[in-house]
Amino acid sequence: MTKKLFAALVLASLLGCANMDHTTLMPDPVTTPPSNSATLKDMPFPFGAAVNASLLRSNASYKALVVKEFSSITAENAMKFGTLHPAESTYNWTDADEIVALAQANGKRIHGHTLNWYKSLPTWVTNFQGDTQAWENLLKTHIQTVVGHFKGKVASWDVVNEAFEDDGTYRNSIWVQKLGTDYIARAFQYARQADPDALLFYNDYGHEYSTAKRTAILNLVTSLKTRGIPIDGLGLQMHTRYNQTDANISAAITSAVATGLKVHISELDIALNPDNNQSLTYTASLADQQAAKYKSIVKMYYAIPKAQQFGITIWNVTDGDSWIPVEYNRPDWPLPFDRNYQRKAAYQGILDGVK
Repeated sequence: MTKKLFAALVLASLLGCANMDHTTLMPDPVTTPPSNSATLKDMPFPFGAAVNASLLRSNASYKALVVKEFSSITAENAMKFGTLHPAESTYNWTDADEIVALAQANGKRIHGHTLNWYKSLPTWVTNFQGDTQAWENLLKTHIQTVVGHFKGKVASWDVVNEAFEDDGTYRNSIWVQKLGTDYIARAFQYARQADPDALLFYNDYGHEYSTAKRTAILNLVTSLKTRGIPIDGLGLQMHTRYNQTDANISAAITSAVATGLKVHISELDIALNPDNNQSLTYTASLADQQAAKYKSIVKMYYAIPKAQQFGITIWNVTDGDSWIPVEYNRPDWPLPFDRNYQRKAAYQGILDGVK
């Protein structure tokens, strides 16, 4: 027997053994990564993530994934009022500055979140005792100090966040109580004065499930435009679920486009356990349904006019970092990466949405 023939027989034998064990050696279909080498940075519009400053510092895998995959970054919490401005005369820039520096070093856009919100307020604000003029000065000083600090670095801002209830009425926030609903317009004016080049967004959730809320939001931004108040874009948070109808999501996106503003899907995640089932497990079927919904949302967004495509941002990076399991105390897997930093089926769904 020649050496070549012997080698061929050995190879055939090995291949046969491999085929015998094929089912046990195949990777789990739930976590199989896409076969191509494309990343989310290669999308035809900016694709971003909200990031956590402490994870960027302490977790090398998290930081590497952020650098590799995303072209836009939002600070998940580091630019909120309570984090950035903990006392009346104290600003804490550390976390936000680190996120901005990482973005600049890696050629990523920074979107600022958020200048005004009814949550994440420090006690000095909730306990503030001033008159109307003092409250106005508080609002203006905070916005202009923050925007001024990041001028030329932060490309865009969520100026006002979540000003409406689900029924379309104004949320009875401390800002409405002290300053009336038109504080919103003045917030945009203060931001524009502080950085004329930054794009300014109104940001909210519920566009895809509450017609009343969506109508109120559209009426607000249309009114601001009509009055000459500086507003450039509309953020649709899109904290949604795998079984939300495509028709509802389409209505949210197309009505936002009709305003003529830039459209940002600003906080995207797709819950797989909206019914809070404590015993639910992650299956290939759920993975595929989530992937289909990511694909559908991306495909609808990609179809809007290019000039209005500000981008899509997911809310944090992996299932292990998501706010949803913590907030709702349930198992859930809302993001395109699993807690081991591996791409899920949802990742390929995103890529497929622009094919």
